[in-house]
Amino acid sequence: MRFALCNEMFEESTMAEVCGIISRLGYQGIEIAPYTLAATADAVTAAHRAEIRKVIQDNGLETVGLHWLLAKTTGLHMTTPDNAVYRRTKDYFNVLIDLCHDLGGRVMVIGSPKQRSLVDGQTYEGAWKRAVEMFRGACDKARGAGVTLCIEPLAKAETDFINTVAEGVKMMREINHPNFKVHLDVKAMAAEGTPSIPEIIRSVKASEIGHFHVNDANLYGPGMGDVDYGPIAAAVRAIGWREWLSVEVFKYDPDPTTIARKSIEYLKQYAW
Repeated sequence: MRFALCNEMFEESTMAEVCGIISRLGYQGIEIAPYTLAATADAVTAAHRAEIRKVIQDNGLETVGLHWLLAKTTGLHMTTPDNAVYRRTKDYFNVLIDLCHDLGGRVMVIGSPKQRSLVDGQTYEGAWKRAVEMFRGACDKARGAGVTLCIEPLAKAETDFINTVAEGVKMMREINHPNFKVHLDVKAMAAEGTPSIPEIIRSVKASEIGHFHVNDANLYGPGMGDVDYGPIAAAVRAIGWREWLSVEVFKYDPDPTTIARKSIEYLKQYAW
C-alpha cells in the first residue's frame, strides 16, 4: 500500500516546500487541488505544469491526481439544467483531464458538492441524467490521457446528490466505462451510519474502486478521532485494494506538518 497526502492543507507553502515535507515524512505521493495552483485549471501554464511535475519527481514522489475539481470556481455545475453552464462545465472537465495528465496524475476525484447539488426545481432523476451524460462524455478523453474519473459519494450535510457508495457504484455501472470508477472516503462512509464502513468496503470490488481517501469523521486525519482503522484495514485487505490511501483532512490545527506526521504514523500501524 502506498500513502499520499492532499496538498491544500499546506495553504501558505510552495509546492517545493510541501513536497519536501511529505517526502521526509514517508509519503510516496501527492494529490493536488487545482485551485492551489491557479484560479482555474486553464490558467496553469505549460511551463508551470512542467515545473510542478519536476518538483514532485525531484522529491521522490508521484502525482496521484486531482481532487476538489470545481472548488472555488464560478459558473460551473455538473447537473444543472442550464445548458450554457452545463456546456462550460463539460468543456472544463476536458481542461482538468489535460492538467491531470500533464502533472503526471492518474485519477480525478469528482467531489465538489456545491457544484453537483440539485438546483431549485430540479428532480433527482434529472440531475442523475445530466451527471451520467457529463461523465460518460469525458471518459474517452480520460482513457486517452491515462486518467480515471472517480465519483465520490459525500454526506447529506454536504450535498443532496450521491450520498452513498451504493449510489456511486450504481452510476459507475450505468456509465460502464473502464475509466469511470467509484471513490471511497472514510469520512463520507462514516456519515452513512449503516452499513458500517468495513461492510461498505466489502460490498465493492477492488476493480471498481478508483481511489481512496483516509481521514476521520471529525475532519482531522486518520487516528485523530473515533474511527477505528483496524476493521477498515482488514476490509481493505479482504477485497484486495492495493493502490493509494490518500490523507485528506479539513481541519489543519495544530499545524499541517503535525497532522501529516500523525496520520502516516497511525496508518503504518496496520497491515494493509
